[in-house]
Amino acid sequence: MGEISEMGEMRTAAATGGQDRHRIAVLALPGFPPFELGIPSRVFGSAVDEAGEALYEVVVCTADGRPVLSDSGFTLQPAAGPEALVTADTVIVPPTHAMPELADGGPLPPEVAAAIAGIRPGTRLVSICSGSYVLAAAGLLDGRPATTHWNLAAEFRRAYPRVRIDEDVLFVDDGDVLTSAGVSAGVDLCLHLIRRDHGVAVTNRAARMCVVPPWRDGGQAQYIDRPVPEPTVATTTATRAWALDHLDEPLTLAELAAHARMSLRTFTRRFRDEVGMTPVQWLTGQRLEAARHLLETTDLSVDLVAHRSGFGSGNSLRQHMRTAFGVSPIGYRRTFRARDMTSEVIATAALP
Repeated sequence: MGEISEMGEMRTAAATGGQDRHRIAVLALPGFPPFELGIPSRVFGSAVDEAGEALYEVVVCTADGRPVLSDSGFTLQPAAGPEALVTADTVIVPPTHAMPELADGGPLPPEVAAAIAGIRPGTRLVSICSGSYVLAAAGLLDGRPATTHWNLAAEFRRAYPRVRIDEDVLFVDDGDVLTSAGVSAGVDLCLHLIRRDHGVAVTNRAARMCVVPPWRDGGQAQYIDRPVPEPTVATTTATRAWALDHLDEPLTLAELAAHARMSLRTFTRRFRDEVGMTPVQWLTGQRLEAARHLLETTDLSVDLVAHRSGFGSGNSLRQHMRTAFGVSPIGYRRTFRARDMTSEVIATAALP
């Protein structure tokens, strides 16, 4: 992803004492699946600063303020109506299983169309799974890259040919419009947004509270057509955990395979089956995440950051960061620090 996507700014800074928190409105539509609807409240609700103050305000609303029936047979009483969309900094649209007309490119129900039309220009828009159909039906994805659940991609492409759909990724960050694949990819996208807004440390705290991995690259494959290993089959889980504790060492594929007590060929195959990428791709991603954390939270030189994250040299780190994020280590640190200073100024101004 490019620099804009990775380093995008929050429209509302989180000020000291919980004032001016970033406001997120989650639009509950008829036929919503409970798990996906609950993801934003759970993940963003776990994002706190060092003092334990909440960084987001999350409200669940409906298009007309009335209760809506889930796809699991219970009714949700919303906290707000469409007015929450008007004042939100981010609007998140979970999926719905009660609007089959959208699968054919049909129009949104009038109350939903009106509610979405009331969203302020510049508001960050997010969809989870087939919530992308709602954004597409509103014309908000025309000409943009997007994703949805892999099993719906062909149908989606027929219904909304102006959208550049990519079913091979977990989520797509197009700056002010972001879309995710199914179910747990919504968790990945919410964590990605926290990382954009507040950096690695806050994201890691939120992920620990939710007991989920803090980072899965959006470009990772959505769907791996492999059977789940039998419990008696050895996995690469322990080796991945071991590698995370030894990122500063020049780990080789042979060393990883030896730690897993597998042949090189078996380890490589099993790793890809379980993770969806090669060991080298995974290791590079973990090292980039470690480097970003050090650049955000320390004043270490680029060479030291490179050494501690396992890249060996500053030149190697620069090359990998430019390839992955379109920005140099110094540029990344400068942008992150500048954003933090802006947040501090806004927070100070909000104090009495």
